[in-house]
Parts: sequence; C-alpha cells; structure tokens
Amino acid sequence: QVQLVESGGGLVQPGGSLKLSCAISGADSTPYAVAWHRQAPGKQRELVARISSENTPMYALFVKGRFTISRDNAKNTVDLQMNSLKPDDTALYYCHLSTFADVYWGQGTQVTVSS
Repeated sequence: QVQLVESGGGLVQPGGSLKLSCAISGADSTPYAVAWHRQAPGKQRELVARISSENTPMYALFVKGRFTISRDNAKNTVDLQMNSLKPDDTALYYCHLSTFADVYWGQGTQVTVSS
C-alpha cells in the first residue's frame, strides 16, 4: 500500500521559513515526479512545485525564488524548503505522487503564516 506522509507544517511569522517533508512508503518514487500542492480555505488546490525523476525542479510563479524542492531517493523523501513566507502562503500543503498505476495524495500538513 502506497502512503505519503507530510510533516513540518506549523505557525510561522511573515518572512519566516519552514521545511516540509514528504515520506513515501510502499513504492519506490525514484522513477516518478513528485509534487507539492496546496489548498487555502475557499480556494482550489494548486500546484506549488514539482521535481522530476531526473531531479529537475519546476515552480509556480508565486513561489519561484522563495521555495526549493528537493528529493532524497535513498530515503524516498521529497522536501520543500519555504523561505520568505507570506500570509498568502497559508494553506494545507499536500504531497502528490503519480505512477503508471495510480495517483496518490498525502493527508496534508497545515502551514499558517501570521503575525
């Protein structure tokens, strides 16, 4: 059974940093892209960042230059380093894995940016 477990969310002041981690079990994520999405209250879920199987990152324009996605294939984890956080970054952040067989989502980790 494939499971994605996010961690690292919390409450942070504007301008602060957080590092999210997605631990993947039940499947080797190495051949696949892994992504982070987020959903704020009353808004649609949106793509934040994605990292390919070749370690090529892609970012949404609203986080480019502030967030960094990385993966550790040995640990089967994907991290999202978030710097210069803004109140608009407040959302539930989800890890997403799409394989040839199925699509998987984690339960999400809450990020709240507030003073």
